[in-house]
Amino acid sequence: MSCSAIPCGIGWVRTLRQSTRYSAEESVVWLVRRMKELEIGTLDDLSTLTGLNKGTLSRYFRQERRPSIDVAEPLSEALQVSVETLLSVLGALERKGS
Repeated sequence: MSCSAIPCGIGWVRTLRQSTRYSAEESVVWLVRRMKELEIGTLDDLSTLTGLNKGTLSRYFRQERRPSIDVAEPLSEALQVSVETLLSVLGALERKGS
């Protein structure tokens, strides 16, 4: 959430703007929940399913790195979500309905 000041008459009014993208923390929470739903026990297990390095997966969900489209597809398949949903969760796209 960000805050901006808007001039209003003789004073300033602060407004809060809700972010329309997932934060890094929200991405991690989403991943943990999704892995539980799919009974994927660890990041090592997700790494095995996708063929992606565990450290790289971790960086994607901490939003320190963005996946290329050829990486997004196997990851979205393993998590059983659309590529659009995955990219939204990773903070690369606006949340649906925003």
